[in-house]
Amino acid sequence: QLQLVESGGGLVQPGGSLRLSCAASGFTLNYYHLSWFRQAPGKEREAISCISKSGSNTKYADSVKGRFTVSRDNAKKMIYLEMNSLKPEDTGVYYCAAVRHMFSELCVLKDSWEYWGQGTQVTVSS
Repeated sequence: QLQLVESGGGLVQPGGSLRLSCAASGFTLNYYHLSWFRQAPGKEREAISCISKSGSNTKYADSVKGRFTVSRDNAKKMIYLEMNSLKPEDTGVYYCAAVRHMFSELCVLKDSWEYWGQGTQVTVSS
């Protein structure tokens, strides 16, 4: 059974850093583009980053560009989101997601993401 499990969330002060992890199981990660979404209180879930199957292509939402870095380790079946210079508006539940692509080597934020984790809470507050 395909499963994604996020971890690493918590409470951090503005300007601080946090690293989220997402562990995949039940499928071969090499065939899937991966992404990170977040949902702030009272708002819709938004895509903030994606990374292609090989890791050679990444994309970021303007709100996190230059502060967040997505990476993956296919051998370990792990996806990471390094978050720096955190702001209170980064607060929300963070989700990882996956979509299988046989041929595409480019990820897009607005893809039809098929599989989702349960989310991890990130709170940025002093």
